[in-house]
Amino acid sequence: MRRGARRHSQEEEEESAFVSMTDMTVSFLFILMILLAYFASQFKSGETVLKIQYDEVVETAENRKIKIEELLQKIRALEQKLEDVTRPNPLETYISQTANQRRELLEHLRKQLLAEFPDLNVVISAENDALRFQGDGLFNSNSAALKDQRTVQIVQRIAARLNEILPCYTLGAFSSRNKTCNPNDAIIEAVQIEGHTDASGPDIPNLTLSTARAVTTFAEMATRQPTLVEHRNFRDQTVLSVAGYGEMRPIADNNTPEGRATNRRIDLRIIMFTPGSTAEIEKIRAKLQPDASAKP
Repeated sequence: MRRGARRHSQEEEEESAFVSMTDMTVSFLFILMILLAYFASQFKSGETVLKIQYDEVVETAENRKIKIEELLQKIRALEQKLEDVTRPNPLETYISQTANQRRELLEHLRKQLLAEFPDLNVVISAENDALRFQGDGLFNSNSAALKDQRTVQIVQRIAARLNEILPCYTLGAFSSRNKTCNPNDAIIEAVQIEGHTDASGPDIPNLTLSTARAVTTFAEMATRQPTLVEHRNFRDQTVLSVAGYGEMRPIADNNTPEGRATNRRIDLRIIMFTPGSTAEIEKIRAKLQPDASAKP
């Protein structure tokens, strides 16, 4: 009897535990239903949109994205243009550097001449392209002959100094360019000996006289330094040349004795070759190479 009573009590306990679990499950489901009902009551149909409205929003976003990309492309293009503007132009840089080299070359030549002839009246032109020798310093009035032995020596020294300088800036058999004497690869187009007179006397005789003075100077220089005529420019032409301008290019007032004396002069003008493109600069550099003359 006792064993039967014990078994009956155990079954009751198990049944009671099962009932408790069932009650808890039912309670949980009930609470879940209440929560679902609450959330359902909070839902508002106005928060939904039609598909056509959704598609319009998406399309607008895509259009804005495209416009932003177009604006970014324009900004990049403007930045490139700004970079192109601020970047130094190789051709302009070369021409500017060449002009500076010419000025330095003239200053060097003038300094050398003044070291040998301290009282020589020689100046650099305002344009920084020529050495100017007062005419009466080399020639007597109305004469195309060098005035005396000293003026002959001056012209001879000019020739010697030029013959030392030109190989670095010219082509031909005597070309000897290097980065020390010619760092920017400049090339001389012409060294022009120019004769000038004052305004006294008729125009044509003055023109003839100025040309004769230039020719006299050229002849003395070429006789003293025969290789001067062998220096060539980019077009394979002799760089040394002459010109006579008579009274046509005054640099002072012809109404005063001092002005007329200044206008009676010889100019030694150095003309640099000006390339028309960056490609031409490269051709100049190729020709100035030390072994360029040996190439076929």
